[in-house]
Amino acid sequence: MSAWSPDHTDRQPRGAAVRLPDGWPDLVDAGMYVVDDNGSVVAVNARAEALLGRPADGLVGGDAHELLHRDHLGQTMPRAACTMMHAFLSGRTGGGEGEFFQRGDGTLLQVSWLVTPCRLEEATTGAAVLFYEAGPAGGTPPAAESTTLSQLDRLALLAETTTRLTSTLDADEAVARLVRLVVPRLADWAVVDLITESDDVWRNTVATHQDGILTRVEELEGPLPPVHEESLMPLSRALRGAASALAGPETYQGPADSGITVAQQKLFQVTGLRSAAIAPIRGPRAVLGALTLGLSDRPGAFTDAELSLLEDIARRAGLALENARLYQRQRHIAETMQRHLLPQMPEVPGLRMAARYESASESAQVGGDWYDSFPLADGATAVAIGDVVGHNIDAAAGMAQVRNMLRAYAWALNEPPSSIVERLDQAVVNVTEASMATVIFGRVEQHGDAWVLRWTNAGHPPPLLITHDGRSRFLDEEHDHLLGTGLVRARTDTLTALPPQSTLVLYTDGLIESPGHTLDRGMARLRQHAAALAHRPLHVFCDLLLERARPVDNDDDVALLVFRTPAEGGEPGER
Repeated sequence: MSAWSPDHTDRQPRGAAVRLPDGWPDLVDAGMYVVDDNGSVVAVNARAEALLGRPADGLVGGDAHELLHRDHLGQTMPRAACTMMHAFLSGRTGGGEGEFFQRGDGTLLQVSWLVTPCRLEEATTGAAVLFYEAGPAGGTPPAAESTTLSQLDRLALLAETTTRLTSTLDADEAVARLVRLVVPRLADWAVVDLITESDDVWRNTVATHQDGILTRVEELEGPLPPVHEESLMPLSRALRGAASALAGPETYQGPADSGITVAQQKLFQVTGLRSAAIAPIRGPRAVLGALTLGLSDRPGAFTDAELSLLEDIARRAGLALENARLYQRQRHIAETMQRHLLPQMPEVPGLRMAARYESASESAQVGGDWYDSFPLADGATAVAIGDVVGHNIDAAAGMAQVRNMLRAYAWALNEPPSSIVERLDQAVVNVTEASMATVIFGRVEQHGDAWVLRWTNAGHPPPLLITHDGRSRFLDEEHDHLLGTGLVRARTDTLTALPPQSTLVLYTDGLIESPGHTLDRGMARLRQHAAALAHRPLHVFCDLLLERARPVDNDDDVALLVFRTPAEGGEPGER
């Protein structure tokens, strides 16, 4: 069942007629109403109004059990004795026959019914109830000719298709879920051909099953020839968005009219398909590919009824794939922008510097993590690391604003880090589009053979200092409020001596945070691994630290800025 639009999920007062929104199945024989998790009706379709003899405004807002459920004598049923309530409360799909609903005129309607869970909005669940008027002897709902699934089974499959496909924004995972939905339930074979964003045709999946276990036939997968604009063969037409079609071995027996037809001939020969149904996968703006279901082992052949079901499934697949592509496109833009905005490390005599940025997993959006280092007018070296609140392209844009303003203030004003950050805080509140942010900003200064860090911390995880002999400590002496809060409070500066060949690690919270353990544990893990790597070359240090310290269940971006002071009286060397 498709995720319920928030526009339709607000609790409706009695008298507010609400029908099912666009995009839900157009049911001719089946009534449908949707209830929230309290069992109150939130929407109905026109067929339900007709079967029940009740207008929508007489149903919406009422308790479905109290309004409708009756025993064979017309008496209100106890909830504990109602099988429909049992199915609803279990949170699973269930159905039954021989139950009774009370019509608006008080007469009883004997029904066959199915209840399936659905998501009404992001944090709210409910259920969709589908029902038919039972036959004279309490028979089953009418079924389409030559179909293997009843109408209720078909509607349940479409509901499951929508729920599963729309719950992922990964295109490959959406295709895998689609195949698992239709094989072996509907067919022996499923073939998914996709048109890439560069207009190439790719046979993404050819799958069958052995005792219910899916297997891929990879030798049949891979690139296909371009779509022939004049080919009348079913797959070519589907890839052009022209029509769905039924096909069999005889369809491809004649001379091939295109390269795709040659590929189809091979497909039928290798898989032994006797019957196939082919439908275009359409997105809102373009054709994204085609879905083919095939029969090779089970008896019978596909009919127009199965083709109609396939079209409904392919339509839902198209919406899911289009959403996944749009998401990945936005993510790629934001991540590319963020990587291009992150700077190259400056060449500082005596210091070795390295930095890394790793985006979150593919299921998450890009965030506002950043680092920076640049020379200052007085010869010191500025270092900064920060995190703008958010996980989208707006966060990346806010990150760019914060970073550039910090650079401008630090270069133009010979002021302590705390004063620079306070100016930046005022800019975040009044000028930038960033909501809130954390930052550490410091000046690395050389005084003879000694190196020091003069720095301030605005709500960021503390730096980690590792000496050459492997001792380590977090620099958590001072910790001021983050940027963008509007607080007026003095910020502090800290002066930290950096021993020879010591390593300072600046990082964002993605390196230590995990939903599975405390922040203290994440910091202890970082400290342990950083100390163990104290003698590694700096670039190796960064790579291994990310690999070892980053929690496996972390789903956030990570920025890492590391620098190492030279040995006493000389260069640090590649240690």
